[in-house]
Amino acid sequence: MPSYPDIPTPLPIGNSFFDKLIENGCYYVDKTLLIKDLLDKKAEVTLFTRPRRFGKTLNQTMLKCFFEDTRELGRGVWGTGDKRTLFNGLKIEAAGEGRYMEWQGQYPVVYLSLKGAKQGSWELSYAMLKTTIMDEFRRHDYLLDDERLAEKEHYIRIMQDKGSDKDYAQSLKFLTECLEKHHNKKAIILIDEYDVPLENSWFRGFYSEMIDFIRSLFESVLKNNSYLEFAVLTGCLRVSRESIFTGLNNPKMVSIQNREYAEHFGFTQSEVETMLHYYHLEHRTEDFRSWYNGYLFGDTKVYNPWSVINAVDDLKGHPNIFLAPYWSNTSGNDIVRKLIDKADDAAKKDLETLIAGGVIQKIIHEDITYNEMEDSIDNIWNFLFFTGYLTKKNEGVDEKNR
Repeated sequence: MPSYPDIPTPLPIGNSFFDKLIENGCYYVDKTLLIKDLLDKKAEVTLFTRPRRFGKTLNQTMLKCFFEDTRELGRGVWGTGDKRTLFNGLKIEAAGEGRYMEWQGQYPVVYLSLKGAKQGSWELSYAMLKTTIMDEFRRHDYLLDDERLAEKEHYIRIMQDKGSDKDYAQSLKFLTECLEKHHNKKAIILIDEYDVPLENSWFRGFYSEMIDFIRSLFESVLKNNSYLEFAVLTGCLRVSRESIFTGLNNPKMVSIQNREYAEHFGFTQSEVETMLHYYHLEHRTEDFRSWYNGYLFGDTKVYNPWSVINAVDDLKGHPNIFLAPYWSNTSGNDIVRKLIDKADDAAKKDLETLIAGGVIQKIIHEDITYNEMEDSIDNIWNFLFFTGYLTKKNEGVDEKNR
């Protein structure tokens, strides 16, 4: 990438699909070494939790483009065609003297985003979840041409919205079984926005119905599934293992507290400086540091990528305008409202301290279910922290709870 382009590379505003971003020639902050770390660490199930707008979907679609065998996919659906050239010149191509590229295009992949389940009722949310599952069955409908597939009628029932509730609860495991029989390789599962149905159902009042379905769906495909190569899930919150990950074989949970994988979500200082140099905005470096460098993942300082990209896009034609809080306008603030409604005098004092730019001290617990959110005001502080409203200044050990 040249230092000073004659025609600046477009920024990926609102584009979370890796293949479209690369094919459209957009500016890309290279996060492909996430692939190397996943292959090196060899966890069967990895859950990444990061605040919204931190590149989770972009990374998931990057993994899909890297691992998926697309030779039989077609019929006009997204994700088809040879994806190997998308990684030309990126870090993963040279990693390990090129040996990681041997994994490219080698596996059947099941990819789901659960964000469509954010609906006003259980019936509509469940219908949208089934639609998401059916779409993935249709994406792999080449399996119906395989004479070895004895369960074609079952496959068609699920694909045509004619299956039972049990069929859909076990549908992902069934799909991995069909894929393994056809490809003679275990399947990779990628689930994005895994917690959206849970958070939405809790606020809307049908949490118990949703948790029962999601638990059954995840247990069937992620627990003791002999057709699974590995799975990666992404979301904003780590939902308690006891609520939806019951009995899974030691899933790897990676939150903003963990040091590993820290540089793969969000922009590092050097990545931001490189971007600002590329767009002739070096003189705004300190402004970006003070506005957007407020996150600490493990012990790595990172910038919010959504804010950085939007700010650079605005500054390209007007390099001296004021910066803006882009991230704060990206979704609702239901959790904040819960905090304000529940706040006692001590909590209100803490809020005033934060608004004034101060620091408060709280105990962090990662294993909290939505049902426990209102049990204590301290639980809501935890939710605010893990969803990105608050960030860590420093940490210590709570001697009373050791």
